Amino acid sequence: MTEQTETVGRAQGTEKVGQSGQSEGADQADQAEQIEQAEQIEQIEQAEGAEQSAPVGQTAGTSEPPVETGQPVVAVETEQRAEAVEPVTDTDAPPRDRRRVLRALARWTAAVLVCGGLGTGTAYGIAAMERSDVPGLATESDGRWDYPRLSLPALPEGSPRPFTDGNQHEIHHADLRELLLPAPAGATEDKKLNGGWVSNARYVSEYAKDHRPDLEQALTDYAVRHIAARGWTMPDGTTSRVYLLRFDSAGTAEEFTGIELGVGLSPDVALAAAPGDAELDEGWDVEGPAVGKSAISVYTEAKPIGPVQTRQAYIQAGDTVALIFQSRKGEALSVPFHQTVVLQNQLLG
Repeated sequence: MTEQTETVGRAQGTEKVGQSGQSEGADQADQAEQIEQAEQIEQIEQAEGAEQSAPVGQTAGTSEPPVETGQPVVAVETEQRAEAVEPVTDTDAPPRDRRRVLRALARWTAAVLVCGGLGTGTAYGIAAMERSDVPGLATESDGRWDYPRLSLPALPEGSPRPFTDGNQHEIHHADLRELLLPAPAGATEDKKLNGGWVSNARYVSEYAKDHRPDLEQALTDYAVRHIAARGWTMPDGTTSRVYLLRFDSAGTAEEFTGIELGVGLSPDVALAAAPGDAELDEGWDVEGPAVGKSAISVYTEAKPIGPVQTRQAYIQAGDTVALIFQSRKGEALSVPFHQTVVLQNQLLG
């Protein structure tokens, strides 16, 4: 009686599974549940050790041949159902859909590579730039001019620098023209004062007319050896003049600036560009490191100032005397003027 009940139950379960397999419209959730139930029945049968040795006959209403007991009916149907409900993978997709997916992936990959390359290039470009070239990081200018990089000229073999041991008279053995400060960037150079030699008369012409005769005689008396000069005009209208006068020794150059030019609290000889009184420039640091071993006197026009302001300075460095002055309509700015004085003194020192 028990065996018949199990046989009938098995046959009914098989019939249900078969009917489920014939229903192509059943959803995947029901199939999974049936598979799970079949697996549970198989596990129970294996635990009880019930193996069927007799063939199972055809069930009512089916034309399928008998199945041997070597493999339970439920297990056979379970494997068939498992094969039937395997998920569809990308390899089962139509070729056209796969090509679309591949093309989309290729486009996204190319876009990522392009964006990455642009980002890397931008970062490299910013890193390679100077700070003043990067928007938002540029340092605000304080008014200084852009002078070329300076270097001292070569000396004849065996000749010492002016302020070294063994050079008692502090002589500049370098070519005086090479000691002139070059014009800054953006300047329009004066064709007549282009860094070459100039005459005594050309130098004297920079002073007020009533001082010229005495100055020209003084140049002869002190035996000035050479005079070199350079002039330029900046885009803002500032005109600059630099004259270098070389004498036979530091003592002679010192006497010329003190006696003939009257350099002190105020120069005794007025410039043609500043015929009025001049006074010491309070903005100049007379004891700063820029002075070095030179004697530097910096002046500005005393008030009231006319329509054009002039700043002037004298440098006595060894055997050489420098006259530097800048004029500009309205106001001659102190920053570029002091910068010019410092740089010219570095070349002489």
